[in-house]
Amino acid sequence: MKDGILCINKPAGFTSFDVVAKLRGMLKLKKIGHAGTLDPMATGVLPVFLGRAAKACDCLADHDKSYRAHIQLGITTDTLDITGTVLSQQEVSVSEEDLRALLPQLTGKILQIPPMYSAVKVGGKKLYQLAREGKEVERKPRPVTIYHLSLLGRGEREHEYCLDISCSKGTYVRSLCEEIGRRLGCGAVLSGLIRTKACGFSLQDCLTFEQVEQAIHEETIEQKIFPVERVFSSYPRVDLGEHMAKLFCNGVKLDPKRVGVSEDAELYRVYTPQSGFTALAYVDEQEHFRVKKFFVL
Repeated sequence: MKDGILCINKPAGFTSFDVVAKLRGMLKLKKIGHAGTLDPMATGVLPVFLGRAAKACDCLADHDKSYRAHIQLGITTDTLDITGTVLSQQEVSVSEEDLRALLPQLTGKILQIPPMYSAVKVGGKKLYQLAREGKEVERKPRPVTIYHLSLLGRGEREHEYCLDISCSKGTYVRSLCEEIGRRLGCGAVLSGLIRTKACGFSLQDCLTFEQVEQAIHEETIEQKIFPVERVFSSYPRVDLGEHMAKLFCNGVKLDPKRVGVSEDAELYRVYTPQSGFTALAYVDEQEHFRVKKFFVL
């Protein structure tokens, strides 16, 4: 099995960890990680990193994400989604036009308070653990960006609508739905969620578990695996010659100018003649070009 990224269309009812656990069994591979946690009720794009590519999970850029979200007006729950315990219900008098007119006010840079049922840590403990103990703690608002927010149409239920959302990393769609309900004065919860884009991948890049199983049976699974450098395409590329590549791979700190670094960036993609994409590197405080993480050694 080659290293790289397998994009999974996560089914409802699975946690992101459940997906990793199932793929470990299907692929007979221990080293697997994932990017961009999805709630169990959500479906859609979940990039899974195989083998040495799993090293990439803690080096990923802040990729934007896109969703199709269903919002149910007239109800609130403790989890901010349809799966939670109902806290209130009320009649809905707002119209589709009222909802459409509100959405531009929530587009752009906004502040969000992480929901209690989330994996954010406070005092070393995850919020959802505290919530299950019946505790609620103060959470600081976090800045996020809603790049696009539009109404696609009505859902299957009464007073349910479908939204198209493009947002920055760290955005809670559940919290966005709650805010919409609060501003409309009727309450609202997230009633369905499909992630359509993440880490530069879309639903068209994804496989279901059934398709993975079929590809394994047909021995075509390796053709479905994307190279790990695809998720680092936003970082500048640095190509090292044979001499510099040997020094770099032996841990020698290099002069950025000698390796052709001409722009400031958080990280750089390093390519060598022998291996192609080899590592991520950075320029340290002493102005040395050095390895951040190897992917082929």
